[in-house]
Parts: sequence; structure tokens; C-alpha cells
Amino acid sequence: MMYMSVAELVTAAKETKKPIYELMIEQEMETSQTSREEIWHTMGRNLDVMEAAVNKGAAGDGVYSTTGLTGGEAVLLKKYRQKGHTLSGDTMMQAVQNAISTNEVNASMGVVCATPTAGSTGTLPGVIFTLKDRMNLNRDQMIQFLFTAGAFGMVIANNAGIAGATGGCQAEVGSASAMGAAAAVEVAGGTPEQSADALAMAISNLMGLVCDPVAGLVELPCVKRNAIGVGNALIAADMALAGCTNKIPADEVIAAMDKVGKGLPKALRETGLGGLAATPTGIRMKEKIFGRSTNSQVHA
Repeated sequence: MMYMSVAELVTAAKETKKPIYELMIEQEMETSQTSREEIWHTMGRNLDVMEAAVNKGAAGDGVYSTTGLTGGEAVLLKKYRQKGHTLSGDTMMQAVQNAISTNEVNASMGVVCATPTAGSTGTLPGVIFTLKDRMNLNRDQMIQFLFTAGAFGMVIANNAGIAGATGGCQAEVGSASAMGAAAAVEVAGGTPEQSADALAMAISNLMGLVCDPVAGLVELPCVKRNAIGVGNALIAADMALAGCTNKIPADEVIAAMDKVGKGLPKALRETGLGGLAATPTGIRMKEKIFGRSTNSQVHA
């Protein structure tokens, strides 16, 4: 069956006594008519692409975009962490480094795994490769994490959307953060209900986040928005594991996000016409990259 709501996922997990990742694998086998081994292998490839990007962005002098707008900051974070004086703790800043690294690779035209989009591509790897070290996760557990994240992402996509052009950045980084939070809860031994609460809290915290890319490129402020995405995911997961609940059910939160996204003005939905893109500095950056006569919007 195709799970169309978080409530359906949670109920199925409880009734079958199966983890959500297992339900997702079974659904994928049924809908794609593909063997379990092949599906597992494909998700493993996704994991490998994520790991390569996490490592590449923080290696050597880092990576830089051709526009010069972004790059090199994952390396700055790596060096900062090595000093041992981070304000929010090394686990949090490792997650931020992983997220920034991945998005810098994306901005530099490197290979990434869109989770669920290229603009929000750093949030999920930021969570999973931090938890790998924090919890000593093995490869199987990391692949299971991705299936769990995919299950919740599928529900969000089918009920709200995951594109900044239709729903703002809340639909991209917000969705990625929610996917990461829900999967983190499951891999840490939480219940399906706690995963749902983590998702709901993560989306609630980023609801209304606009998509305002400078020069229409997935660089500013997109790269650093993944830092808040990964931080929010870990915070929401911890809150859910502590027993904190979201008073508004996850499916209602997703529906609210959809309504908020549809209510955002065009200028705040990936057009590069509002928000930070419309600041004097943002406009100067655009003119420097594309020239003064550019009237058409550039979409990344």
C-alpha cells in the first residue's frame, strides 16, 4: 500500500510491530516491482554520495562556487571545532559542518543526493553522519535511517510539497529537517509516535520560512539555512525522545505548511525578487554575476 499520511505510517508500524524503515522498503518493493536487494543497494549508493559530499566540502581548502558567493566555510567550521571551544557543543557543530559542506559541494556543481531537494541537500547528511559518530551506527543502520526519512518525506511531498517555488524554503529545508528529525528518533530507539512528534515540531519551528535566493541561485542564504535545518532536526528529535509532544498532530502540521506556502507572495517563492535577494547588496551581487540588463529571473 501507499502510505498517504503520518497517521497511517504510525498505525501500520504499531499494528505490524515493524519499524517504519521496513514499511517503506516493503512499499517500494510493491510499487516499483523491484527486489529488496536492489532497493537496498540503491539506497546504499545514495548514502555513499552523501558521505563523499560531506567529506569533500571539508577537505583541504574546501570547495567554492563559480560565482564566488559561497565556499570554504565548512573548512572554517572544521578548524573552529578543533579548538574545542564551540558554544553549542561539538556534536551540534559537527552536524552544521556536515550540512554546510554538502551544500557547498552542491553550489560548486558537485554531486549530491537531493534530500528532498538540492537546496536542502545538506540537512539529512548533516544529521546522519553526526549520529554515525555519536551513536556508532553501522552501514545497515544508516541505510535504514534513509528509508525512514524517505517514508516521512514521501508523506510531506504528497500532502504539501517540497519545492521552494511552490511552498518557500519551509517546504525544502523545513521538510528535510522534519525527515531528519523523524528518522533520528527511530534510529535512536524511539517509538513511531515520537517520530511523528519530532516531524511535527521540526516543521512547526520552520513554518513560514521564505525562499529568497540571491541572484536566483541556490547559494545565499540557502547553504546556511541547512545549518538551522540540521540543528532544528536534532533538537526536535531530542525533545521527542524526552517525551515532549506536539499538540497539533503531524498531518495537520503538514497541511498547515501547505496552506502557508500557498499564501506566500511570488516574491518569496524562489523568484529571487524578495527578501534577501531584494536587498541592495543582494541586487549588486546579481548584477555583478549576470550584468545590469538582466530582467529575467534565473532559477537554479
